[in-house]
Amino acid sequence: MLSADFLHLEKDVEMVNSAADLFHLDIMDGSFVPNISYGFPVVEAIAKKAVLPLDAHLMIVHPEKYVERFASAGVEMLSFHYDAVDNPAAVLELVLRHGMQPGLAINPDIAVEKLFPFIKLCKYIVIMSVFAGFGGQKFIGSTYSRVAALKEEICRQGADCAIEVDGGVSPENSAVLAEAGADILVAGSAVFRADDPAAVIRKIRNSTSSDEK
Repeated sequence: MLSADFLHLEKDVEMVNSAADLFHLDIMDGSFVPNISYGFPVVEAIAKKAVLPLDAHLMIVHPEKYVERFASAGVEMLSFHYDAVDNPAAVLELVLRHGMQPGLAINPDIAVEKLFPFIKLCKYIVIMSVFAGFGGQKFIGSTYSRVAALKEEICRQGADCAIEVDGGVSPENSAVLAEAGADILVAGSAVFRADDPAAVIRKIRNSTSSDEK
């Protein structure tokens, strides 16, 4: 939703309701990342109109301080960055205790192997295919091998953990991402900057072998 038209947010919320699988909410604090996005008033406004799950991606310091409030705001999936906390396991367990699906995110410069000890504590893992903090960045090609390596380890552990890819996703790379093992595809600029956003979502769906976003 970072790429949505905030002057006409309800219209874009209705489009996502009718065309996609979830709402991806990028929460930036200007500290963990060099940009500021939006906070609880926008999250709560979207929640009032959303009929799909809210997936909040926290790009903030001290995410543990806000877990309870995101749960109260109606968020169902909550991810935070591996390097934003001292004890990822404790924060994942905190998210789960508040009734949300816990997720862990990493930027392209962090080895996926860092996540392996936490796979069974996660319902999903966010592989950033750009550096967190700004929309509209160019997709980083090494994402494919990172997704494949993570998928292999998830299968080896027999874990129930989805892989979400965020950043630069489009109909041009969605099929290869799905083949590599991605389960959830987050598309922002490619969707909202198009003349027909719903058509772009359909193209992404049709390019994959299953029902990814």
